[in-house]
Amino acid sequence: MKMKRREFLTKSALGVGVALLGTPLLAQVPPRVRHFDPFEPVTLGQTKLKTSRFCLGTGMRGGNRESNHTRMGKAKFESLIRESHDRGTQMFDLADLYGTHPYVVPALKGIRRDQYQVCTKIWFRDGGIPEKERPDADVCVERFLREIGTDYLDLVLLHCATSATWNEELRKQMDLLSKAKQQGKIRAHGVSVHSLEALEVCINEPWVDSVHARINPYGMSMDGPADKVAPVLKQIHDSGKGVVGMKLVGEGRLRNDPEKRDESIRYVMGLGCVDVLNVGCESIAEVDDFTQRVRKVETVKS
Repeated sequence: MKMKRREFLTKSALGVGVALLGTPLLAQVPPRVRHFDPFEPVTLGQTKLKTSRFCLGTGMRGGNRESNHTRMGKAKFESLIRESHDRGTQMFDLADLYGTHPYVVPALKGIRRDQYQVCTKIWFRDGGIPEKERPDADVCVERFLREIGTDYLDLVLLHCATSATWNEELRKQMDLLSKAKQQGKIRAHGVSVHSLEALEVCINEPWVDSVHARINPYGMSMDGPADKVAPVLKQIHDSGKGVVGMKLVGEGRLRNDPEKRDESIRYVMGLGCVDVLNVGCESIAEVDDFTQRVRKVETVKS
């Protein structure tokens, strides 16, 4: 029987479609390109802390309970916090050393407490703060809760560990912070490190929920060269711990070098093991500049 012309064309088209599906042509379609979102929710390791990828640091040139952020004055500093949150920032990095405890909650008045996260740090070393005494961690946590004006702290760190045996020397404080977590006064605990030896301890120390570590491709204000630090951060991350990157713009030294800022952000995001980017922006313009640069970085293609 003769096939009608319309039927012939229909069957021919179907045949071509099936043939195409059987070829690798579709596999050659370029994958969709995605870019990092600086305010995308991320989870810190195996904790239940979900926060923004970008974190506003408050300790630029910090010490003796002052920083460039406190020196800008209450109104200006609180405006920076509020405007940053309005853009999507959920984590704010504080410390007893910086003197920034009293600012966040007033700046975010009217916003539910579960809509932002507070990280702070206990200073246990000599110097740094006015008092010579170093009360135990449980005493510090109670004071921090009062100073910040909150019922709980999201993340509490032991500040500036440098020893290769810090987890032995500070075991009492670690146990006290574990108890505070059990009591619901803090949600997670960890350490901020300032040496490669101290960083390496975090790999196998089960007490560490999250670590603050300095990372950029230029070795600026870091614990060692990038090719030594990055593999340690990967091991820490692979062990289930959160990683918060600090000094991404070289403690401000890359402020006037946009190409190096871009390269640093690309490098850190490309490592795949840095969850949160903690940057001590001192103006909303700096927040916008940094987060826009994050948006230019491509994620893994899919």
